[in-house]
Amino acid sequence: MKKTIQKISLLAIFFSTTICLAQQNIPSSQRSHESIERIRPIIMKELAGKDLVIGAPIFIRIFKEEKCLEVWLKNDINFELFKTYQICTYGSGGLGPKFREGDGKAPEGFYFVTPSQLNPTSNFHLSFNLGYPNSYDRHHGRTGSALMVHGSCASIGCFAMTNNGIEEIFTLVDAAMRNDQPFFRVHIFPYKMTSENMKKHNGSESYAFWSNLKEGYDFFENNNKIPPNVEVNNGEYVFNN
Repeated sequence: MKKTIQKISLLAIFFSTTICLAQQNIPSSQRSHESIERIRPIIMKELAGKDLVIGAPIFIRIFKEEKCLEVWLKNDINFELFKTYQICTYGSGGLGPKFREGDGKAPEGFYFVTPSQLNPTSNFHLSFNLGYPNSYDRHHGRTGSALMVHGSCASIGCFAMTNNGIEEIFTLVDAAMRNDQPFFRVHIFPYKMTSENMKKHNGSESYAFWSNLKEGYDFFENNNKIPPNVEVNNGEYVFNN
């Protein structure tokens, strides 16, 4: 019996240490800690009203024309919309994908963010790196770096939020990753990709690219609000379960 108790104690120490080490890999700072401590109780009340919990897996969609960022949280097997945040600006480049460093454009496409991409000491309050260029961008020779979602409400090509907005988003991201979500997806579209909006923009030189993005948009909308796995094949995005 004594050996069994010792074994259980050792296992408890092992798993506790493993969890602590995993959480140490989530970047943190005094600024992010203070923001999270202040924002977390407010967020928890809002979540309770929507039957969602803090620490649930997170998924983000961004729409340039509407200047909005949607935060979705997982509830059972599918995702539910928690909140929509207003984007202050995404630079002066307008709609269309980013092609090269310094063109003033913000990315469009399918990205994912790992813990190492969080920046709790950002010059723009708090931020996370979108991971541009992704494999699609690199295939097409697109260049650029340090494309972020951040605070301070000012940008020349990143997605700039209010400080309060990025604090709420960062709190939800931090909680999800500390609850073992290894990465979260960020899908960036030029606009809500309805048939009406596609028709409105069918004269754009980006229309073929946007038609490919619409496949990913439709996958989520028509597949019980579950984000697709996104890969690149022959220079195009492909989507599956």
